[in-house]
Amino acid sequence: MEKEEKIVSYIQKANAYVEPEVSAKTDPDLLPTKERIASRGSYFAMWLCGCVVIGTFTAGSSVFGTLNLVQSLVAMVIGNVLIAVALVLNGRAGHTYGIPMTIQLRTCFGINGARLAGLIRAIPALVWFGFQSWVGGEAVNLVLNTLFGFDNVIACFIVFHIAQIILVLKGFKGIKWLENVGAFFIIVTLLYMTYVTVSKYGIVVEDSVVNIEGTWGLGFWGGVTVFLGLYTGVMLNVSDLSRNFTKSGGDKTRFWIYTAAILPATVLMCSIGLIVAAATGTYDPIAIFSTTVDNKVLLIATLLFIIFSQITTNVLNNMVPPIYVSMDLTKLSFVKSAILVGILAVCTCPWLLVTDESAAGLALFIQIYSAFLGPIFAVMVVDYYIIRRRKLPINEMYKQNGVFAGVNWCGIIAIAVGAVASIIIVEIGWFVGLIPAGLVYYLLMTKTKLGQRFLYNEQPAADVNG
Repeated sequence: MEKEEKIVSYIQKANAYVEPEVSAKTDPDLLPTKERIASRGSYFAMWLCGCVVIGTFTAGSSVFGTLNLVQSLVAMVIGNVLIAVALVLNGRAGHTYGIPMTIQLRTCFGINGARLAGLIRAIPALVWFGFQSWVGGEAVNLVLNTLFGFDNVIACFIVFHIAQIILVLKGFKGIKWLENVGAFFIIVTLLYMTYVTVSKYGIVVEDSVVNIEGTWGLGFWGGVTVFLGLYTGVMLNVSDLSRNFTKSGGDKTRFWIYTAAILPATVLMCSIGLIVAAATGTYDPIAIFSTTVDNKVLLIATLLFIIFSQITTNVLNNMVPPIYVSMDLTKLSFVKSAILVGILAVCTCPWLLVTDESAAGLALFIQIYSAFLGPIFAVMVVDYYIIRRRKLPINEMYKQNGVFAGVNWCGIIAIAVGAVASIIIVEIGWFVGLIPAGLVYYLLMTKTKLGQRFLYNEQPAADVNG
């Protein structure tokens, strides 16, 4: 009898949906999701396609001369395992309650403070959106030039950029379909590109990559931070994605999905970037593949891979987060916010980010913004697991004039402390900022008057993860 009651209780929790009391200005897309459309297979495909980023090739090339091949591979593995753990930890709230990041941030920073934290997440997403759109536009231009003699990279960029905005307007059902179709193509093409790269340049780079001494010191952990930094933004808004994952998948399931999707793809892409940069001295991704692949048909197939991977990654990781932030900040609709995000991405001048001179600067940019994203991550985890004990007051989180109105200065101060600590050793800033930010937030929330009002924690919804 007791066992049957536990089963009934679990089923009720699994089917629980919180219908919060909301302001009339709250967009329906920000409410807890009712329909979980991503199965295990779809969620895996979503993350596999979402992690195929041209910036990852550049990140791999950025450690050339600092780390040898073994050190680079170890740094990639450590970085990606940490990524999977972080995604599980911070994505649990979204999976349990069906809420997006912009709502999750409200208990940590208050409704107004959450907008500031959301902007900090949105800025790197905009930069990557523009960067990858330009790379995709270059690939489209090279395909058209190879086949038809057409050569206008600006026109290709504009068309490619607009096409992605149109795709994202179809919502998560459209995204799910796109990622499912692309997963197989991406796996096969990525394996082929790795084979060609190793076959062509493997022996050439032995002295400059394999046999160099490298370092296991600060430079090594700086490399880990670079690889980790590629996903520090997604670590914050993982709830935007986990809220769509089937309720039957728990923490362990999501960990293995993240690891299986992200680790192999990242290792292959970073290795390609490292090897080709060492052999050719070229950092522009399009130039890398145009010199790696000699056969015209295979060159076009590789370029199509680049084009497709930019679409799947941008739509999932670099458009959805700033769109939600825009909706919360400006009260614009999903459609208008998508258009605004597209315009702002162009304003980042992505054509300047793909030059050879920008490779080191791009790696530094990752390290710097990670210094701010790490403290936000720490605050979110401490708030959910220690302060709230995994129970969120959903009704209050949606009330514009409720207990979470205004700014929770405990969270803002904690970010500032963590960011300052991170900048002191910018190479490993993400790691350095975690403990100070988390500790300061906990102490301010529990030992001072600043956090008293934000400790409210009534009417929690069920936590089906146990």
